[in-house]
Amino acid sequence: MRAVARQSLMVACACAFSLAVTPVTEAYEEISIAETGSLSGTVHLGGKVPMPKGYNLTTVPDPVYCGRISDGRGWRLLQPFDVGSKGEFRSVVVYLEGIDKGKPFSEYTPPRIEAIDCRFMPFVNVVRDLHDVIVVNMDPAFHDIQAYETSNLGPRVLFNLPLPISKRYPSEAGLSAAFHKHYEGAIVTQTVKMTRGRKIFTMQCGFHPYMESWALVADHPYYAVADNEGRFQLTDIPPGTYKVKVWHPYVRDDIEQTITIEPNKPTSVDLKVEAPTGRLYANQMVENAYVRYTITEDVQSQIVPTLEKQSLEEGR
Repeated sequence: MRAVARQSLMVACACAFSLAVTPVTEAYEEISIAETGSLSGTVHLGGKVPMPKGYNLTTVPDPVYCGRISDGRGWRLLQPFDVGSKGEFRSVVVYLEGIDKGKPFSEYTPPRIEAIDCRFMPFVNVVRDLHDVIVVNMDPAFHDIQAYETSNLGPRVLFNLPLPISKRYPSEAGLSAAFHKHYEGAIVTQTVKMTRGRKIFTMQCGFHPYMESWALVADHPYYAVADNEGRFQLTDIPPGTYKVKVWHPYVRDDIEQTITIEPNKPTSVDLKVEAPTGRLYANQMVENAYVRYTITEDVQSQIVPTLEKQSLEEGR
């Protein structure tokens, strides 16, 4: 219960940046459309990329295995902002607001979220209410799923389940910083059942607090997740005037632009999101972080980033 309560507090703090989400809409109507338009564009982050979160690996399980990705000083970093060298804002959701009918929603595919290298990947997803989400453990380390829905009213637990480890792993794999193979554990499938009006789904690991995954709940099929170039495309849109919006769990939901879709014509738009400033999270990483728990210096000396050495400057 303490772990759940702790994680609930973390979710409640994080959701402060995602309070205003898509308003409740009535049931989406699937219709046949003779002439449609399309929308494409890019998303960029303006300003300085925020500092990542920082987690002292000596305070959580599997510090050696999970420390394969770390800064070399015993800290694991989580950077929620995936930004390219030219400011391209990747892995953000772009969607239309105010569209209540259009193409079939049958194109929806349940997202597969993997626990891999002590990360939940992808970090940003889109889910559909009353449909499935798939989660699988690809690590030799123990993970679990603590899934919540959240809003300005606070979080509510959706499900809390262990993630099975593959039986193919040798018993010593979880203790080794040199073991980099991944085997798929038993797949866990759960149905997302949101409270009416709530649009944010989040998932964390109860053992490793730096493992997060977030999702926006979609009411219709007119959404896309920006690619590595910050690009997106929406197709088969009924002609009309809509708001195109951007969603990311640590950015306020006031980024929008009005666009008009015309029959048989492509429309393009460039969206800019201003980077939030100030302290975004309680565990925001700082320069020259120190190791607080000196009694575990022997463990810290074993934490070697054999897979990826993280830096505060990545993405900044």
